[in-house]
Amino acid sequence: MADWTETYRPTTLSEVRGNDKARDALYEWADTWERHRTAVIVHGSPGVGKTSAAHALAADMGWPTIELNTSDQRTASVIERVAGEAAMSGTLTAGGAGRRLVVLDEADNIHGTYDRGGARAVTRLVKEANQPMVLIANEFYDISRGLRDACETIEFRDVSARSIVPVLRDICRKEGVEYDEEALRAIAEQTSGDLRSAVNDLQALAESHEELTKEAVVTGERDRSLGIFEFMDDLFKEEGPEGALRASYAVDETPDDLINWIEDNVPKVYTTAELADAYGAIGRADVWLGRVRATQNYSYWRYAADNMTAGVAAARREPKGGWTRYGPPSYWSKLGRSRAARDRRDYVARKIAETSGISMASARREVLPFLAAMTHHCADRELTVEVAARYELDEEHVAFVTGSGKDTKKVGSIVEDARERREEAVVEGSAGAFEPGARASGSDESEELATEAEEDPEGPDEGEESESAAEGEGEESEPSNDQSGLSDFV
Repeated sequence: MADWTETYRPTTLSEVRGNDKARDALYEWADTWERHRTAVIVHGSPGVGKTSAAHALAADMGWPTIELNTSDQRTASVIERVAGEAAMSGTLTAGGAGRRLVVLDEADNIHGTYDRGGARAVTRLVKEANQPMVLIANEFYDISRGLRDACETIEFRDVSARSIVPVLRDICRKEGVEYDEEALRAIAEQTSGDLRSAVNDLQALAESHEELTKEAVVTGERDRSLGIFEFMDDLFKEEGPEGALRASYAVDETPDDLINWIEDNVPKVYTTAELADAYGAIGRADVWLGRVRATQNYSYWRYAADNMTAGVAAARREPKGGWTRYGPPSYWSKLGRSRAARDRRDYVARKIAETSGISMASARREVLPFLAAMTHHCADRELTVEVAARYELDEEHVAFVTGSGKDTKKVGSIVEDARERREEAVVEGSAGAFEPGARASGSDESEELATEAEEDPEGPDEGEESESAAEGEGEESEPSNDQSGLSDFV
């Protein structure tokens, strides 16, 4: 049996169901393309008719289509060769002057690393194209900022169950399928706005049942994850406390990440007292997440989820509408910017831990702050040299500990002195072991001392003893240059 989603794919824009405004906007973009000559991004959830609308538009305009999708190898060279030639050329056939529509499906799956320059190639292409281009995407914000800014955008929303049912009814009549209206409504409701899935479910049921009844429809809701932006619309604008909590179950985010999304985006929708109450709920959720981190008791997650979802939804006092530009948490970008500093901190902490026999956590929390205070701006140069030598720090890490610039002459000279001190320590530690006759010489000295003790059992006379004591006192009164205070500190 043929795939019904292909058999009954819309052939004109008028047959596209459930997104009338988006459909009209797409036609307006195509009809005025000669004036603006800009590409368009059509985005929305899977199965809502984005690709079908693009092909239906081409049929209405009489434009042949050139399509490139994720099944192709979308490197920069492939994009420039396939889509680029189509978009840059002004003719379809020799001597012709017609338009063609370039369709780039799943544009949100083009990334600079994996596709080896594909994202940059597409951005360059949409700016220079001589032909209309439609980019299809499920997740709008997965597209690079430069590409989004270079295109117009049209959002296709989830198709309502009310719009899905007539499509299913029409297919049943054409296929001769006996059906119960309640069965079609159940299919439409459980597919959560995904028209393509509804048609697939209808075909699967029709192939296994002589008549479609409500009892024949699987009542379990389709396992369908909720996008983070769709969830925030539910949380901030549409659902009540219970609905917001249930919607969070379908989001593929941990509570630790979800709270960052909510915290950063709630001021874009809530104001004044609503915002204060919402932040109060977020604060309580953060307390529960702190308990999870402290105790590793993940049953506390449910209390955090209650506050960050039901609590935030309950703070809403008036209806919210319109479109909101949500964005990823600023906390993530801060982590990215501080990554280098954290790497330097962990390197120093690891060296301290290895040398002192303590944990890295203790080194970070208990040692590093004092070490930084003692060597601040290399004020105590000798101590700073000793620290750099003991922990094998280079310019970058000495600068991190002392708060100095790593390119300064002072830091460079400290690191050089520390390197020389380590080399001297290695030589001194190995000289006695490898010097020829060192072991025999030591044995001879021991034997001479033993012989002297036997010949003079009473020990040295009072004069000799006084002289030795005086020498010892003189040695102790001399300050040692090898000790800087670091050993007492560590």
